[in-house]
Amino acid sequence: MTPKPVSDLARRLEHGLFTVTAEVTLPDSIEKKALVERAQMLEPYCDAINITDSTGAVPHFSNIAAASILIENDIEPIIQFSCRDRNRIAVQADVIGAYAIGVRNIFCVTGDGVQTGDHPEAKPVFDLDSVTLLTTINHLKTRGKFLSGRELDDKPNLYLGAAVNPFVPPFEERALRLLKKHKAGASFFQTQYCFDIERFKSFLDRLLGLTKGAPPPLLVGVGPLRSARFARWLRENVPGIDVPEHVIEKIEKYPRKEQQKAGVEACIEIVDAVKTLTGVAGIHVMAYNWEASVSEIVKATGLSKPERDN
Repeated sequence: MTPKPVSDLARRLEHGLFTVTAEVTLPDSIEKKALVERAQMLEPYCDAINITDSTGAVPHFSNIAAASILIENDIEPIIQFSCRDRNRIAVQADVIGAYAIGVRNIFCVTGDGVQTGDHPEAKPVFDLDSVTLLTTINHLKTRGKFLSGRELDDKPNLYLGAAVNPFVPPFEERALRLLKKHKAGASFFQTQYCFDIERFKSFLDRLLGLTKGAPPPLLVGVGPLRSARFARWLRENVPGIDVPEHVIEKIEKYPRKEQQKAGVEACIEIVDAVKTLTGVAGIHVMAYNWEASVSEIVKATGLSKPERDN
């Protein structure tokens, strides 16, 4: 008998259903109301919602607490774990704690360096990297044991994901890097922001070749740019994000007040270009502090929940 998928995200991706995920911006708040309101804006259009782990090396609302709040509100979370702030002891403790509150999807990332955030004097941990983070959590999942060999009372049945960035060099190694993470335990992947469609197609062709046309589920990262100025800031200040100059110039042609609309339209064009490519299992929308734009992007690309399942 085929095992039941551990989450709705796993069910969709394992059955080849086009999937939409999105990232919720965690509030700088001691109240949960702001988080719930933002997540509820996304939920009608998404199958699961990513909860970041102090992204940009800037402290925000706890990712585990945020996951608990989403679960309370019947919203499926994908909780991100980074290597920056936890050693292997903390990772294992947080994984089993997250599982106990109902988390089933965990997304493993290296994490932004502290020098990129607002606490550059903080001491980074990086006891693990993204691959050994995956192997650590997968060890708990498959063996029901801590790395020390001490046994858990059961195995946490988790669905693990990882990041891939086809848009920074060395380009020819990115597909191999994805497969290394897949071997370490990742069952699905989300890419960094895609603004360069031809570069993505080149990566996808290589991945399809290496996997004989059967890659693990891959969600393309997309997001609207608020302005040409914001696009340049992203490119210059956020490691791993490449916004080609021609994309910025396209938005820059519009008056400042119309650049938000142009940014959304550019995102819609990218989604339309990648959604039917062989090897693409879905999209992952990252609209930082702009959750309201997600509904427009999903609707305009024909990816609302009823439409994409028909």
